[in-house]
Amino acid sequence: MSQHASEIESRKVAEDSRQTEWQPSFLRELFLGSFRPDLLPEYPMDGTCPEFKPVYEKLRDFFANEVDPVEIDETGEYPQHVLDSLAEMGAFGLLVPKEYGGHGLNKVEWCKLMELLASFEGNLLGLLSPHQSVGVPETIKQFGTPEQKQTYLTRCAAGDISAFALTEPDVGSDPARLATTATLTPEGDAYILNGVKLWCTNGTLAKLLIVMAKHPDTKKISAFVVETDWPGVEVTHRCRFMGLRALANGVIQFTNVRVPKENLVGGEGKGLKIALTVLNVGRLSVPTGAVGTAKKCVEICRKWANERVQWGRPIGKHEAISHMISDMTANVFAMEAVAYLSAEMAVRGNYDIRLEAAAAKEWNTCRAWETVDNTFQIRGGRGYETERSLVARGEKPIGVERMMRDSRITKVFEGASEIMHLFIAREAVDKHLQVAGAMVDPETPTNKKLAALPRVAAFYATWYPTRWLGGSSWRRYDAHGHLEYGVLETHMRFIERRSRKLAREIFHGMIVYKAKLQHKQVFLFRLVDIAMELFAMACAIRRARTMQHHKHADAEKAVELADVFCKLARRKADRIFHDLWHNDDDAKYKTALAVLDGRHTWLEQGILAEEDLAFPPSLLDAKASSEHVAIK
Repeated sequence: MSQHASEIESRKVAEDSRQTEWQPSFLRELFLGSFRPDLLPEYPMDGTCPEFKPVYEKLRDFFANEVDPVEIDETGEYPQHVLDSLAEMGAFGLLVPKEYGGHGLNKVEWCKLMELLASFEGNLLGLLSPHQSVGVPETIKQFGTPEQKQTYLTRCAAGDISAFALTEPDVGSDPARLATTATLTPEGDAYILNGVKLWCTNGTLAKLLIVMAKHPDTKKISAFVVETDWPGVEVTHRCRFMGLRALANGVIQFTNVRVPKENLVGGEGKGLKIALTVLNVGRLSVPTGAVGTAKKCVEICRKWANERVQWGRPIGKHEAISHMISDMTANVFAMEAVAYLSAEMAVRGNYDIRLEAAAAKEWNTCRAWETVDNTFQIRGGRGYETERSLVARGEKPIGVERMMRDSRITKVFEGASEIMHLFIAREAVDKHLQVAGAMVDPETPTNKKLAALPRVAAFYATWYPTRWLGGSSWRRYDAHGHLEYGVLETHMRFIERRSRKLAREIFHGMIVYKAKLQHKQVFLFRLVDIAMELFAMACAIRRARTMQHHKHADAEKAVELADVFCKLARRKADRIFHDLWHNDDDAKYKTALAVLDGRHTWLEQGILAEEDLAFPPSLLDAKASSEHVAIK
């Protein structure tokens, strides 16, 4: 009973933090079976202001000539001269409006810099992106008072680093269990903050924090600006990771920290809505970072596959390798389209991008990881070798192994793949829950279900038949009677037809599984994966067509890549459609439960189990102490 109550509470907290109003959204319409290419803006061919170029070139020159990524990786620290130079160039105020001393970049411009940085060095991306996209700059810019903006945006633009503190040792994606508390003082002029935050990126360097805490009396969650030099704020541990070894990530303890009431952001109880809203836009730097990584992989593979000769031919001309190169190149074209069309929607401001930003983050990071993995395979042993070792024996320092270590986390932070799927799935069925939620909710009384029947019948009596018979809503021919999309027209028809099929399958899932649908995660994930493939196809086509309209010199090359990508995506989408109803889901779930219950521990024989290992306590203590000393 208590577990059931906890689940209900967790869902209620999540539901209460959702944005309930919708602005135009391409993906929302797609999930409803309506293909609306008019909801995709024109691809940003430039999308930058005149002031952006010198900022971009200055940072590009700095990264290329004054930053040593190998040194950062090996020492696990940001060199002080790098931090000082970034502050002097205003790199910590890239998204801060000009009136507060920042560069005032828009999201497309910001993403171009994140793409550039990701192609070169992941640790600095891990420094600049969280600080600005989910830390104080974006949060205060969107939700801060005029006084907060004047105080904190100005400081960030001048070089003060910030961090975002939500995750706790026992709280990841379930905010209902948040343990950090903010208690109003008897005088009502401040809050007393107590708790522990885990994995605060930039936490060991930050002067400012955005902290999420729960009010003990109302159980609501609020956001606060906290200064790290206040009494009671302590970084108790520096976290170290497989990759991004210089990441200034730590555990932060709050002990009776007095937070002035004016440091409450957005009003009491608004914390989760603030976090989700900021993340919707803030996570756009992740898919563009993935683009930078994947583009670098294409460059590495193009050069190496021409240079390396085996069996009398360059390895790129062997079919197995050529297919890898073809797929990664087509994927990169689509990844860039997905990332920058999503960023352009954020710039225009009249779009609801919660689905598009989540899909861009999830789809691009998965494709980037596949690309890095294939690059590793193509480079062979050299992909596993460090840059310093390669140079020592006279080869080029191509750091694929560093890239692999640094990029793996992108499928986890700012929304793990599974959480992104759940988030997208929830928003995908929102319209159906509005119409027929009472019918599938086990908590709804029978009389309310009966009262909802007329509304449900009226909606689906017209909606469902049109998901079978609905005609095309996009223009096939131009003013001269020629096919508007040329060779890509067949892919547009595919998206339109499969979007209707997708909507039908969502409805069929509701009918078959009813209230159990929320637990059929793999079924829901497949629906999301189909939608992401259709979204990526539409973005790739939109990009190619924009380049044609602008008579770009590479327009026809873009059409070629869009065509190749769409063929890949079509086959993938249809395979997933098949797997919706032809799978081993129940058998796999049953096997997993058996493993968890200990039925198959016999398979674990022959290993050194966790309880068999006896690491020298002195070694563990020394390592832990060194991390504590380093941050005090």
